[in-house]
Amino acid sequence: MSHNTQNIDVDIAIIGGGIAGLWLLNRLCSDGYNAILFEQGELGGMQTIASQGMIHGGIKYALGGALTGGSEAIADMPDHWRRCLKGEGDVDLRKASVLSEHFYMWSTPTIGSKVSSFFASKVIRGRIDNLQKSDYPPPFQGKHFKGSVYKLVDLVLDVPSLITALAENCSGRIFSIDWQTDRWLKTAEQATLQLNRGEQSFAINAKRFVLSAGKGNGPLMAQLGITKPAMQLRPLQQVLVKHDYPHPLYAHCMGSNPSPRLTISTHPSADGKQVWYLGGDLATEGIDWPPEQLIAKAKTELNELFPHIDWQQAEWATLKIDRAEPKQKGLLKPDKAFAQPATGASNVIVAWPTKLTLSPNMADQVISYLQADNIKAAATGHHLDALQSLPTPSMGTPYWDRLFV
Repeated sequence: MSHNTQNIDVDIAIIGGGIAGLWLLNRLCSDGYNAILFEQGELGGMQTIASQGMIHGGIKYALGGALTGGSEAIADMPDHWRRCLKGEGDVDLRKASVLSEHFYMWSTPTIGSKVSSFFASKVIRGRIDNLQKSDYPPPFQGKHFKGSVYKLVDLVLDVPSLITALAENCSGRIFSIDWQTDRWLKTAEQATLQLNRGEQSFAINAKRFVLSAGKGNGPLMAQLGITKPAMQLRPLQQVLVKHDYPHPLYAHCMGSNPSPRLTISTHPSADGKQVWYLGGDLATEGIDWPPEQLIAKAKTELNELFPHIDWQQAEWATLKIDRAEPKQKGLLKPDKAFAQPATGASNVIVAWPTKLTLSPNMADQVISYLQADNIKAAATGHHLDALQSLPTPSMGTPYWDRLFV
């Protein structure tokens, strides 16, 4: 180490400034821990900003006509997030904006009776409502629509405002990191983070480092020689449609699979137009398709489902994104959030929320490990003054503003 190295002692240092890291930082600070966070790019700039902002209770995983582990694990999430949005939860989200208080689900006339009868059953009463035609969202009003529409308890957040709210709650504790010059030091299975800034260096000594960098956890674990837990990547290619249709839509289309045929969320772009962001089976089946092929399939789907909307002047783009998760047998989708102490680095915890809506659960798991190891809020924060000279990361730019120039 340089002779100008200054030791900074903290309780917890988080690596990765997406929704998972920011939520955890908020939880730790509210619990009295001296916690800090490092991000090498933009806050929320990768998987978080690519999300559709859905805070869902798992009903979209029940399209096969039965509840699954994936649906039951997150049933309470909409209520949990709503409490936070009111300032009554474990994280203060009063500065975050809600795009829609409800998510919808619609069926085409060909949908099987098994799913329809399941939605009418007592099993999910209170989690989904069958709407009358007069209450349908505008895209389903009119004689062209022959299916049924259901209203879910799910809600949709404006992700950029969510990132900003979480970051502002912890001002002075979020810093940029540059892996071209900064590096890990490891002795006796204990990790230390060294920040090199010209002639000045900082040695970050943390009781626990938490890796919450999504896909970036892979290279971080490799640098530290961590082999377990392992990571998997499940890719998506989503379509974005920028158009002049005035009505937003937040809805799943039920198809023949036990997953949504199409998921639509609506996001305001910087020029005032709206962008429909298309997920569901369209995004998973077209992973390896050329963008023009996937866009052609999206046009066919939208013309079939919304024949009354004119798409001639719409702009189209695609986005490939990797969902980073703990490795599962057969690369299946994990049911729950994940956190686990690393093998080979005793003061490191590796974590993935697996989906935006489960970020609170990931924080719970990390904190349960801290409590089990008797890691208490003890380190003082006066040394953080020395870090205030470090740059801070900017907020992530939404893809609907990056892709349509």
